[in-house]
Amino acid sequence: MDFQENALEEEVRKDDNKQVEAGVNAVPIEEEQSTDKQSEEPKNGNQGKSAAVTKVYKTKQEVIERLKDIVRNDENPKKEELDVLKTTFYKLHIAERDAKQKEYLEAGGDPDKYQIMPDEDEEVFKAEMGLIKEKRAKLFLQQEEEKKENLKKKLEIIEKIKSIATSPDEANKPFQEFKALQQEWKEIKNVPADKANELWRNYQLYVEQFYDLLKLNSEAREYDFKKNFELKTKLCEAAEKLADESDIISAFHQLQELHQQYREIGPVAKELREQMWARFKAASTVINKKHQQHFEQLRSQEEENLSKKTRLCEQVETIAKEENKGTGDWEKHTKAIIELQAQWKTIGFAPQKMNVKIFERFRAACDDFFTRRAEYFKQIKEKFAENAEKKKDLIEKARALKDSTDWKSTTDKLIALQKEWKNTGIVPKKQGDQLWNDFLEACNYFFNARNAANADTRDKERNNLEAKRNIIEQLKELIENTADDIQEKAQALVEEYNKVGHVPFKDKEKIYKEYHDVLDKLYDELHVSIARKRLDDFKNNLKNVAKRGEDALDNERGKLIRRYEQLKQEVQTYENNLGFINASSKKGNSLVDEMNHKVQRLKDDLELVKQKIKAIDKQNAE
Repeated sequence: MDFQENALEEEVRKDDNKQVEAGVNAVPIEEEQSTDKQSEEPKNGNQGKSAAVTKVYKTKQEVIERLKDIVRNDENPKKEELDVLKTTFYKLHIAERDAKQKEYLEAGGDPDKYQIMPDEDEEVFKAEMGLIKEKRAKLFLQQEEEKKENLKKKLEIIEKIKSIATSPDEANKPFQEFKALQQEWKEIKNVPADKANELWRNYQLYVEQFYDLLKLNSEAREYDFKKNFELKTKLCEAAEKLADESDIISAFHQLQELHQQYREIGPVAKELREQMWARFKAASTVINKKHQQHFEQLRSQEEENLSKKTRLCEQVETIAKEENKGTGDWEKHTKAIIELQAQWKTIGFAPQKMNVKIFERFRAACDDFFTRRAEYFKQIKEKFAENAEKKKDLIEKARALKDSTDWKSTTDKLIALQKEWKNTGIVPKKQGDQLWNDFLEACNYFFNARNAANADTRDKERNNLEAKRNIIEQLKELIENTADDIQEKAQALVEEYNKVGHVPFKDKEKIYKEYHDVLDKLYDELHVSIARKRLDDFKNNLKNVAKRGEDALDNERGKLIRRYEQLKQEVQTYENNLGFINASSKKGNSLVDEMNHKVQRLKDDLELVKQKIKAIDKQNAE
């Protein structure tokens, strides 16, 4: 190359430096330093990355065996392959750990007692990676020393060429010596990157000076130029063909080799130098641009993945900070975090420098939540155990009283025990049902015996039973034959029913259920009918309200909204109160049923108000 060609090469270097960034482990392909990568990268253009890098490892043992092979062999371990091996190992490691935890929990294991056991494979993996790290460090030092020695040798060659190139009188004599120096130069490879450009420029300068001063016969000179022209033409054709290569990474590495070969070939005729270099440069630019676009796409996807993972981290952190007022909140938030963990697994890698950090952030937020969750349920279990012991003590006290014949005193004592039972905290449902059955059995044993002792009242109770059955039949007739005064008639029958005395104990529950079933049905029919009429009257009156202006409808809507919130609060109050009433109360009095009826009526009123609000919204839309 002459100075013009050398200047063009430098221009391309600047362009390539802009396109090939540090993140892709590339250097300007025209520089001597590009040969550093060639010893580490596959040279088969049809293969792209080496088989070791692209191989799919299905088990941790396969990964470990590959690491051991790298340690045993003299090969230079590539960073790209090591990154793949590390990522694959920990992906398999985490999947295996999660599967063991899932298996433990599905088998009924206690989440609080689960411990992550040390993994022997992980220790072996870390040990082998440590050996490889030492190997790479040693190799790096060896390569640096080799580069320094190569630099020294090439400087000596430049001085020798300079010596014969600056002595015109002697230029014809040392031609063979000059060719030998050129061959020696080609055989010496890597030098320190910061010296490569300057070294190459000096070499080319004195080589070209030698050819310009060389007084060989024209045939020899033209033959040499022709031979170099043919070789460089083949390199141009090879570089142009790389544009069709599907594996851009492989194409890029092949192009680096072509540039190394190009610079090792001597000059062509002066009139062809610019043309030849322009062709080779144009083919190189196509590959460089594709290479740059490829890694820009990878970086873009990794940045997008980082954004997605960052949002998931923020969501988990937000959930972890929320206050959990009870078991329901903990379960709701647990489900939400598990769903976010599932989403995390569907997202690819983030940029290498952030991939581990973003995972550690996500894991820390999840661990914080589940640690506090485990502590909460530990306390709940402890409270359950304490409540269970209290209820067992009440059962023993009830059993001690069940055979007593002191009816009045024992009745009072058992009622006191029942009240104490109500005030005792909850226990797990399955255990709670068993404890309640044991307690109820002891209480009922006494009360059945007491009732049996009062046999003289049975005749009156049977008469009361017939009277209640007669009232129930009348209520059924009201349902089938509705009339305008149905509410008054129903109320009269209810009052009559309440005046009737006790019935036989064995029929108590049956007649109680039959009465309240028919009463519930009657009240439902009555309430639905009244509600429907109220809603129809309201809708018919809306147009008259609308004529007074939009404010009138808005005022009416505001009243309904306030009424809606008031009814909601009343429903909540009643339902909370029902929670404090023992389920056995249904067998002793009608308080629970009356409250349930009240709640249902309130809910019906709530629905009526809701329908009125919808009617106003529809009127406003018209």
